[in-house]
Amino acid sequence: MKNKLIHYQKKLFIICIQGIILFTFVQCKTNQLTMRHEILAQQERNNSKKMKFTKPPYLKKGDTIMIVAPAGFVVDSTELDPGIALAKSWGLEVVLGKHVFNRHNHFAGTDEERLGDMQLALDNKNIKAIWCSRGGYGTVRIIDQIDFTAFKKNPKWVVGFSDVTTLHCHIYNLGIATIHATMPGGMRSATDEAKQTLYKALFGYDYGFEIPSNSLNKKGNAKGVLIGGNLSIINSMMGSETEINTYDKILFIEDVGEDLYRLDRMMYTLKRSGLLKNLKGLIVGDFSYDIEKDTLFGGSHREIMLNVVKEYNYPVIFDFPAGHVKDNRTLIFGKEIKIEVDDVKSKVSY
Repeated sequence: MKNKLIHYQKKLFIICIQGIILFTFVQCKTNQLTMRHEILAQQERNNSKKMKFTKPPYLKKGDTIMIVAPAGFVVDSTELDPGIALAKSWGLEVVLGKHVFNRHNHFAGTDEERLGDMQLALDNKNIKAIWCSRGGYGTVRIIDQIDFTAFKKNPKWVVGFSDVTTLHCHIYNLGIATIHATMPGGMRSATDEAKQTLYKALFGYDYGFEIPSNSLNKKGNAKGVLIGGNLSIINSMMGSETEINTYDKILFIEDVGEDLYRLDRMMYTLKRSGLLKNLKGLIVGDFSYDIEKDTLFGGSHREIMLNVVKEYNYPVIFDFPAGHVKDNRTLIFGKEIKIEVDDVKSKVSY
């Protein structure tokens, strides 16, 4: 009898422990969802007011820019030569980060070395723009250690794309504009339009784009501040202080080498998080993937994205010339743009 009582007591104890664990798990999930809803509701309340963006001073001849490598390693100096030559032809002085040619496994030096170069470039008042050497992966490993105090007092243009989207997102949240553009390593094969639009963005000249409309575009006109970058990186920033707030913004996205099911998943992640609901417009750049491999998924990246945003009443532009392509035309994030989409053409103007 005593043994049976002990057995039942043990069983009851185990059941109680399991109940506590289950209750704690459910409570955590509930709190997590509640917090997410509160964050989204707060976004909607706060961002009915327009966020003001600071544009760093435009460049002029004689200014000094610095090339840094916050992510993947640079193979050798010849990789940067075309970008350096281009910048010098514009009358700019070019200095290189101390560790720009270092290599530590996948990265351009250790986290500490890459951080040191980036911090120096941000803090040095004589550096008027920071041009990231290339993308790859690695900026997220140093973003939380960067001190933006001096940068906020004396903003300067930060230029790059792909993995540099981490910097775009973080600096966007500081209320400072950045430039999405080809990096030095890509200038060897860049089109004239890619080079010219970067020049105009850096030196403060007005410019815009007019491209043929894709039949899947959603027609309409909109005006709003442009933000965005690489879709994978935007997804990876969610839940952190670098997560972008898309309320009343025009979102640009691009990516490379992602399977269609991953693109589908990332778009639904943005949707379920509320980041696609309150856009003013969506601009879709280049998405390079294995078309033959992905035919079984059932549709192109355009059809995937259109399906995700079909319920929203804002214009969508496909095939915008920006991303991991030679014709990677420069975009200024944090600056208001106007988009006009009809059956024949799509216009984007600053």
